Amino acid sequence: MKYLVRNCLASVALMWLTVAPVTAQEVLLDRVAVIVDQGVVLESEIQKLIADVKRNAAQNNQSLPSERALRTQAIERLIVTNLQMQMAERMGLQVSDPQLDQTIANIAARQNVTVDDIRAQLDADGITYDDYRESIRQELITGEVTRANVRRRIYITEQEVDALIDIMDQQGAEQAEYRLGHILIGFPPDPTDEDIADARGRADRVIELLNDGSDFARIAIASSSGSEALEGGDMGWLNINSMPTLFAEAVQENDGEGLIGPIRSGAGFHILKVMETRGIEKVEIEEVNARHILIKPSIILSDAKAEKMLVEFKEGVIAGELDFAELAKEHSEDPGSALRGGDLGWADPNNYVAAFRNALATLEPGEFSEPVRSEHGWHLVQLLDRRVDDATDKRKEERASQLIFNRKFNEETENWIREMRDSAFIEVLEPTNS
Repeated sequence: MKYLVRNCLASVALMWLTVAPVTAQEVLLDRVAVIVDQGVVLESEIQKLIADVKRNAAQNNQSLPSERALRTQAIERLIVTNLQMQMAERMGLQVSDPQLDQTIANIAARQNVTVDDIRAQLDADGITYDDYRESIRQELITGEVTRANVRRRIYITEQEVDALIDIMDQQGAEQAEYRLGHILIGFPPDPTDEDIADARGRADRVIELLNDGSDFARIAIASSSGSEALEGGDMGWLNINSMPTLFAEAVQENDGEGLIGPIRSGAGFHILKVMETRGIEKVEIEEVNARHILIKPSIILSDAKAEKMLVEFKEGVIAGELDFAELAKEHSEDPGSALRGGDLGWADPNNYVAAFRNALATLEPGEFSEPVRSEHGWHLVQLLDRRVDDATDKRKEERASQLIFNRKFNEETENWIREMRDSAFIEVLEPTNS
C-alpha cells in the first residue's frame, strides 16, 4: 500500500494542472517538487520559503549563497517539517484556533505591540495574516512533536548534575568577593599554655559582645592586634584566592555569613565578620508550616453546610473543646495530610493554590483562618510558623539540571531529525519542461 501511494504521488507530480477547457490551454498552477513518505512538498512552498529568506536577509543586510544552494537548504527544511507534520497527524496532535489566537496574542504582548500592529507589519511585508497564522500553528505542532520524541531520549544522572555544580561553584568562587572584618587576639612571643587560655577567653568574650550587638569596628580598634585595627578591622574586598588560606577555608565552611571564629593560628585567635558580599548568588525563600482540614461539598453536603461545619470546628478548637488534629483525622478529605492531623509540613507557599496561599499570607503564627473556598473545597487553615530558608543549593541543582537538559536536547534533536530523515522515503523531482 505504501508503494502504491508513492507511485500515485509520483504520477501526480508529473501532471500539469489545467484550467477549464474553455481555451484548451494548459496552465501550470503548481507541481509536486518532493515526495516525502506519505506526503509531498510543492514547488510553491519552496518558492515561498526562499522568498521569506531573501526578505529577511535584505532587512538584515545579509548576503546569501547561490540560488541552487538556497533551494537545496529550503528543500531540506521543508522535508523535515513535512515529516514532523506527518508524525503529528499519527500522534493526533492539533492546535485549535483559540489556542492559536492566544499564542499570537502572547507574541504581540512580548513585543509590546497589538495583534493589529502585527497585521499591519505583515501587510507591509506582503504576507497574508492567514499564512502567518498557519505558520505559527505549524511551529507549535512541530515543536511539540520534537519535544515529545526527543525528551524520552534524554537521561540525566546525579553525577552529571554534581559535576556541573562543582564547575559552577569553582567559577563562582573566582568571582565572589567578601568584605572581611578582622579582629586578632594575639599571643605574646613564645606563649605558654596560660597565655593561650587567656587569649581564648578574651576571644570568647569578644564573640559574646559582638553577638550582643556591639560595634565590630570599635572593638577592633580597641582590642585587635591585627595590622588593620585602626581601620576598624576592615580588610577590604578579597576573593577566596586572595585571602589567607586559613580565612578562606573558614569563610567557605560557614557559607560566607556572619561571625566566624575564634580561629587559632600561630599569631593568636582570629575573629572574622563577613560585612558584605558581591558576585555571589544567594537565593532565599520564605517557607510556611501549616495544617488544614478540607471539607468537600457534595450532593449530600452543600457549600453552605461545609462552610458552617468548619466555622464550628474553629470555634470549638479556640474554646479548647475540640482538638484540631483529631478533627482533621476524622473529617479532612485531604488524604495526604489527614492521617497527620492535617499537618502539611514546611513548604513554599507558592506551591499552594491561590485561595489557600492568600489565606496563609494574612495569618500570624498560631492563627486560624476563616473557612476558605478553593477549587478543592472548603479549608480551615492554621499557620504554625514561618521561616526563611536558603534555597541556593536547590536552585543551583535546578539550574545545572536545566543546562544539561538543554545541551542534551539540542544534541538529541539533531540525532532524531537525522534518523527520521534517513529512514524516510525521499524523492526530489526535477522540474518538467513543456
